[in-house]
Amino acid sequence: MSITINEDLRAYIDPLTDDEATALERSLLSEGCRDALVLWGDVLVDGHNRYAICQKHGIPFKTVQNPTFKSMDDVHLWMIDNHLGRRSVSDFQRGVLALRKKEIVAARLAEARARQSQAEIAGAEAPPQADEPPWTRESVARAARVSSATLGQIEKIQKTAAPELVGAVKSGVISINAAAAVASLPSEKQVAAVAGGKKELRQAAREVRESRLPPKPTVEALPSDATPDQITIHRLTQALTELTEERDRLKTKVQHLTIALAEARAQSAGQ
Repeated sequence: MSITINEDLRAYIDPLTDDEATALERSLLSEGCRDALVLWGDVLVDGHNRYAICQKHGIPFKTVQNPTFKSMDDVHLWMIDNHLGRRSVSDFQRGVLALRKKEIVAARLAEARARQSQAEIAGAEAPPQADEPPWTRESVARAARVSSATLGQIEKIQKTAAPELVGAVKSGVISINAAAAVASLPSEKQVAAVAGGKKELRQAAREVRESRLPPKPTVEALPSDATPDQITIHRLTQALTELTEERDRLKTKVQHLTIALAEARAQSAGQ
């Protein structure tokens, strides 16, 4: 049968890494193509990598139609849900996919409301509303299996990160947390940090965070004729200032350790 490749669909999901592609090719050569390729008519929806490898080596494969697809949005939602359930998908990729789903669901709800309003104005029977409720930040985070804070960082990376920085996040060179900090820098500084490697990226993220710390409070000097009460207040103020500075140092240390742990986990997962 004829199979059509839609380039937008093929690019909708991040491509396999070199290691993943090699492992898939090895599996198909030894075990054959066990899972059917999913089609929408003659358009290939799921299985682009398997299809290419099967074509290359002449490996037989099966296809199956998905009868639930009625529009390209249906196809995109199915692809998103399919990949959100895979363990090999990174936190960043899941966040991006979940945010895409939110956009599609929001657009569908807006269209449904517009049709309902038009029907009410015309005095006609209102069409049925979309079944899926609006997606809140919490529901998007749950779908991506990340925290709301991490989801916010992913959104920031999508909006302000240079393509080179996004690539570094996808490859696990830098954590989501650190990348969100680096994404605050001008694009040329982001690119320079990525070119400098992991050490330079960590340093850039650290400098951004330290620049956001509140200025150190100053303690006014005691007057020469200070009363006992003024001396006591001065000592307490000094102690509070020192404790505040120590708290800020500990917070920064925890942030750095969190980043290092996330990067170590990402590196371990990639091995």
